[in-house]
Amino acid sequence: MSPVSRNRRRNGKKRSVRSGAPLVVLGAPEECDCPHCAGVQGTPGDIGDLLAQSVDIDAMQEPLEVELAASMLLAIGATIGDDFEPVLLELFVPTFEARATPEARAMLAGIAAVSDGEVSRAAAEAARRLAGAGVAAPSWLAELDAPVTVEEPRRFADPAGFTFLLAARFQRAGRSHVVAVAMDDCDCGAAGHLLLIEAGRWAEAREALLSDLRAGGVDVTEKKLRPADFRRAVEDALDARADHDRVDPDVLGALVEDDGPGDAALALLLRAWVRALPMPRQRRRSRLHDAELAVASISALLDVLSPPRRGGALPTPRRSTSLPPKRKKSDGAAPVQQIKVSLRGARPPIWRRLEVPADVSLARLHTLIQLAFGWHDSHLHVFETPYGSFGRPDPELGHRAASRVTLEQVAPAVGDRLRYTYDFGDNWEHDVLVEKVLGRDASVTYPRCVGGRRAAPPEDCGGVWGYAELMEILSDPSHPEHQERLDWLDLDDAAGFDPARFDAKAVTAALQQGR
Repeated sequence: MSPVSRNRRRNGKKRSVRSGAPLVVLGAPEECDCPHCAGVQGTPGDIGDLLAQSVDIDAMQEPLEVELAASMLLAIGATIGDDFEPVLLELFVPTFEARATPEARAMLAGIAAVSDGEVSRAAAEAARRLAGAGVAAPSWLAELDAPVTVEEPRRFADPAGFTFLLAARFQRAGRSHVVAVAMDDCDCGAAGHLLLIEAGRWAEAREALLSDLRAGGVDVTEKKLRPADFRRAVEDALDARADHDRVDPDVLGALVEDDGPGDAALALLLRAWVRALPMPRQRRRSRLHDAELAVASISALLDVLSPPRRGGALPTPRRSTSLPPKRKKSDGAAPVQQIKVSLRGARPPIWRRLEVPADVSLARLHTLIQLAFGWHDSHLHVFETPYGSFGRPDPELGHRAASRVTLEQVAPAVGDRLRYTYDFGDNWEHDVLVEKVLGRDASVTYPRCVGGRRAAPPEDCGGVWGYAELMEILSDPSHPEHQERLDWLDLDDAAGFDPARFDAKAVTAALQQGR
């Protein structure tokens, strides 16, 4: 067993989720009870408990083990939500530094290595101050400052071009490890399991993989990728995975498994390593070109190559096509449905998580989606459901009145899906997924937004393909259309539009004002 494997077993799930660790939050993110969110000043003793669980520096033999410990900490902390970054900056990094122990210095170095932005800079500066103060550290910790390089980045695919696996050997300071990303072609090309393989065992693992696939009748091709293309493919797969995943208390073990870090922790480590690779070159997109690069599911590819008249692939029809009856007053108050509305084809993902009464009409749901994404409701729309199409009544288009049907009639159960299309020219397609059916909380006003990611594109910019081109032009002041696009957006400079902006409270306010 390798030193990495030994330490993974030592730092398994039971140690990492032990009570007393202030990072582990079981429940909704807004109910975080860590010292920072509770308004209590953290103490070195609080963080000492966490360090004892995360870092056993005497047993560690290489920097990868510190990176894994930091990734596990950050993956668990991510369950808090967007508030975790200020927790790191304002509480954990300063308190680690205040302890001034070899473990604290190692953890700060690990956080700096696997995170980015302000968190990485703050942790690195704190680690350097501890080093300057004479706090000891193992000699191998300095290897974290060495550059990461990639060798043999590969894509394993079938003859149709659908990817089974991405793999590459990462090297730093003479040590090398292989990371393999199993792909799920039936889930928008999202990353499946992530594997960290000792470099010396990769050839054996590779041959076993190819042998199993070919024994199953799959003709696998292996293609060498440029580092920048490998980075793009990995980040797209991880983004798709992040878009589909939602941390739940019942599956917290997926973050830190009994025999080592889970996929969420390995994803953080892999993101850090691929950030050392060249940036993918920006380029003008077309529908077909983007499909070749980014569309991973067969159904989505067929939508691009041969789009139906409206809205893409329809939800799977039910055995009975008769629309179920509406809820009666005698049935009692309707429950609340938690739905995730995702803008189809957007990379990075753009989505909103809403809680709405199950008996909301589709006409009202249309208005809520418009408000949640900031659309102007100036174009036609349609809901594609297992029971037909609903929108503004139009016999020629086959659209029935959305005002006469409710959400729970067409999507009553967890896992049910709808397709909502807005603007038949730009073709903004939204996947609507029922994630939960909840009892009403008398203390909560519905509808409300409980999560999301990124700003919606400006309306009339040409759909997801046009939006990608718009972002490319805005990011390049030398582009001949740069000023023209700024004028169209009524902006003085590109900083006036932040594609990463999202504010759940502002969305909730808009939903409840109902304007």
